[in-house]
Amino acid sequence: MALAFQAAKRLLVGKPVQSERLGHTLLPKKIALPVFASDALSSVAYATQEILLVLAAGGLALIGYAPWVALAVALLMLVVVASYRQNVHAYPSGGGDYEVTTTNFSPKVGMTVASALMVDYTLTVAVSVSSGMANLASAFPALNSHLTLIAALVVAAIAVLNLRGVRESGTGFAIPTYCFICVVMLMIVWGGIRLATGHQLRAETAGYPIKTTGEFAGLALVFLVLRAFSSGCTALTGVEAISNGVPSFRPPKSKNAASTLAMLGAIAVVMFGGVTALALMSHVHVGVLTGTPRGYVQPTVIAQVGRAVFGYSSPLFYLLQLFTALILVLAANTAFNGFPVLASILARDGYLPRQLHTRGDRLAFSNGILLLSGFAIVLIVAFHASPTRLIQLYIVGVFVSFTCSQTGMIRHWNRLLRVTTEASARLRMIRSRAINTVGACVTGTVLVIVVISKFVDGAWIAVAAMVVIWFTMNGIRRHYAAVAEELVPERLTGLTLPASNIAIVLVSKLHLPTLRALAYARAARPARLEALTVNVDEAETARLRQEWEDGAMPLPLTVISSPYREVTRPVIEYVRGLRRESPRDIVTVYIPEYVVGHWWEQALHNQSALRLKTRLLLERGVVVASVPYQLASATRAARSADPMAAPRLLASREALHAAEVRQQISALPASRRGQPMPIAESSHREVVHVAGTLRAVTLRPHGGTLTTEAELWDGTGRVLLVWLGRREIPGIEPGRQLIVRGRMTSLKGERAIYNPAYELQPTVGGKP
Repeated sequence: MALAFQAAKRLLVGKPVQSERLGHTLLPKKIALPVFASDALSSVAYATQEILLVLAAGGLALIGYAPWVALAVALLMLVVVASYRQNVHAYPSGGGDYEVTTTNFSPKVGMTVASALMVDYTLTVAVSVSSGMANLASAFPALNSHLTLIAALVVAAIAVLNLRGVRESGTGFAIPTYCFICVVMLMIVWGGIRLATGHQLRAETAGYPIKTTGEFAGLALVFLVLRAFSSGCTALTGVEAISNGVPSFRPPKSKNAASTLAMLGAIAVVMFGGVTALALMSHVHVGVLTGTPRGYVQPTVIAQVGRAVFGYSSPLFYLLQLFTALILVLAANTAFNGFPVLASILARDGYLPRQLHTRGDRLAFSNGILLLSGFAIVLIVAFHASPTRLIQLYIVGVFVSFTCSQTGMIRHWNRLLRVTTEASARLRMIRSRAINTVGACVTGTVLVIVVISKFVDGAWIAVAAMVVIWFTMNGIRRHYAAVAEELVPERLTGLTLPASNIAIVLVSKLHLPTLRALAYARAARPARLEALTVNVDEAETARLRQEWEDGAMPLPLTVISSPYREVTRPVIEYVRGLRRESPRDIVTVYIPEYVVGHWWEQALHNQSALRLKTRLLLERGVVVASVPYQLASATRAARSADPMAAPRLLASREALHAAEVRQQISALPASRRGQPMPIAESSHREVVHVAGTLRAVTLRPHGGTLTTEAELWDGTGRVLLVWLGRREIPGIEPGRQLIVRGRMTSLKGERAIYNPAYELQPTVGGKP
């Protein structure tokens, strides 16, 4: 079972990667644009459709409001882009909205933004993948009946790729994103040329009248238009991604990030405006249509525009749908990079479980990736992969983070203005504050509109999820704080030793596991040692006592009664009695346990021991020691799980690390002494020139003084480096790579070099 699991894991995830390989590849603007802009650009594929879908409720008469709604969305995008350019300059560390709000307000407000972002990231995956599959189905209608399953499988595939450590890197993101931009721009230009030369653009739904669902006038009309505006605001999702990725840009980081953000805004506005204009001019109809054939499934708006411009059988139409689906999937992958990092930061700050802070085998935040993919698949299944239904939940979280971030930036500039006296600097800050003020007011207004207009249609689910996440994070934070406070020692002057150690060995039968536990307990030399058995069956107890006497066991056997044939309760009461007699003593309970090799065997053994351990661990002043005894099945399982049994598939981490270290050493530039020799080939008393990685550094007493010892390993063997009388050695820390010269000797049978000369090698990040 363990071998099969490890094999599957290696096939899906790949071999482990060393921590020292963690590094950031700095991106030029031409690569950073597709890397960080895919989420924002992908929303062009569905933002226009959402506007038309809402306005269609009032029939063709209200479609005339679409240009004005689209213009308002485009202006809002420009405002948000200008506002986030100020964030990029002020907070280049990449903390994003969470850092801005936590720094300028309080951790509580930061938690609010974090909750909104987590909801937003989850919905980004669900909406983007669902929309991508809908666009593919527009080109290949046979997929319509399987969209939910396909979308869930795509999310799972993206999760596996991210678990393997696949990053948003150059070519992988640049080609699909730039192809999408080129095809959409070509569609806009070619559609404009056809219109200018007198050709008619006619969508396939233009002949189907829109069924009006009601009469809208006065406040009802205003509400519908505002709702269409809030739906179109999905075009703004992903604008904040660049502010989270400033550290990945080439220097000057802030300037390049701000320029990339400006390019993103310009391209997104042009594409969104062009697609909306062509949709109106080709008379795209969406919503409830009359006269459609039975079983007819409406294509997406961008698919209808593409067919009207390029033609029904044009290869350019299929390219448009292909690259639209690809960029929507890439937008989902953007969330797979943002959510785990945010979860890691929150775990570091104590708001989420600490398991989310650690990286997996491939240096990705594996637990965060699995959490995000699980939630996204649940949403896709619950909403049947419908982009329109999911979008109703979507933009609430986006605008919560927008509004809080821009308001935090106002406080940021106010704080700096109070301590800045230089006129030119103050002028720049005042200008930036004005931009952020406009951004805060506009995004705050949109947030109110979104919540009011979409609350009943599903926005309440996003709001409720944010509230639940906020209270969950607050509870986790309180728990960690309470545990930390409880664990702080009253004084650090020394350890309080127990008065004595009372040892109890639990005995059910006098067999090999029991004898091993007795031997181990005696070797610990406790102040008091006794064996303890529970009288559940009188005949078994009598047999045990007879065997105990016949074996002349060198410690007393205590038998305690159990009127109700229990084991756990009598043992607990007996241990509590010992603690009451001598509260300053430590009671150590030794429990013999079988170790079996198969999961089904585990169900047949050790259940009483497991229950007993669970209860004993709750008792103060009690230590539980499990003494294992490996049965034959465990020995066979250990041999079958040996990595050497399948070296090509399951090489051990030690072997992988050894190969990587040897490769790194072979790549070192040759010095005048030549290449370092393998440690395993060194001889006693020989002056050696070796290289390797430090695996452990210890400060230990040696001859009355403290001595630094470091274990150097090169994949072939290890040598102990000893600096006598030295407490601190510059650069000597675990994980560093050294080239060492000295005389090989021995220490306790191990290779050792005393006071060696060494040369530090740069780390991956360039640290000297």
